[in-house]
Amino acid sequence: MSIAYLNGSYMPLEEARISPLDRGFLFGDGIYEVIPSYGGRMVGFGPHISRMNDGLGAIGINHKWSEEQWRELCTSLCEKNGGGNLGFYLHVTRGADTKRNHAYPEGIEPTVFAFAFEIPAPPVADRNVVKPYTCSTGEDLRWDRCNIKSISLLGNVLHYQQGHVKGDGEILLYNGRNELTECGACNAYIVKNGVVATPPLDNQILPGITRQLVLKVLREDGSIPFEERVITMDEVWDADEIWISSSSKEIAPVVKLDGKPVGDGKVGEVWEAAAKLYQAGKFDF
Repeated sequence: MSIAYLNGSYMPLEEARISPLDRGFLFGDGIYEVIPSYGGRMVGFGPHISRMNDGLGAIGINHKWSEEQWRELCTSLCEKNGGGNLGFYLHVTRGADTKRNHAYPEGIEPTVFAFAFEIPAPPVADRNVVKPYTCSTGEDLRWDRCNIKSISLLGNVLHYQQGHVKGDGEILLYNGRNELTECGACNAYIVKNGVVATPPLDNQILPGITRQLVLKVLREDGSIPFEERVITMDEVWDADEIWISSSSKEIAPVVKLDGKPVGDGKVGEVWEAAAKLYQAGKFDF
């Protein structure tokens, strides 16, 4: 049984309780993060906490834990849940009021909730071994503040389900200009003629921490050229390789899109090279 944290106390996850008037429950009024750890070593911890603080500031939740306080919480959850390969789910809502009102209430304390869950070992950076993904495509119908990692994920859930019912592991989304944005729960990349490209960060796209680390290691190594630029769906269909990335998937290759092969339908060599760089550099962050 997982041991969770809720508002200053540790308890079995199934015993954690919040008020039905918590604004996270009523309005999805909160911010969350998921941080992977392997053998007690967390990946991208600082940037994850920085993004959480940016999100809290963007929606006006006054919760001022330091990075060290969050680190202590994750370390305690790791110890209380037996260590190993764990993901830490961190969740802050505006808190519970005495009534339901759209306007921000005054004088309430944020709700802080966290728990640990087992995650698989990181994927092997070997194109002959890694399990590839298949994806669907769909028009991006979410709200226009996707750069905020809000707990209001219904739009993402609906899109993810579009791919799931087709047997796919993700869905690649495009905006009204036929430009690639991201996925239901991942950032997206294409490779053409050895060059990696990913959409630039704006309000349509979550600033993924894995994305940030991928670009960091590519920049520092210099052997794989990359671009942050607008990508049309015509380019997606013509790509030699397609990747998706998230904290749980790391960098994952896509070999089919809407039932059609990507490139030659095999995991690409550029993915393998980038995945090896990522595996070597992901903890130094």
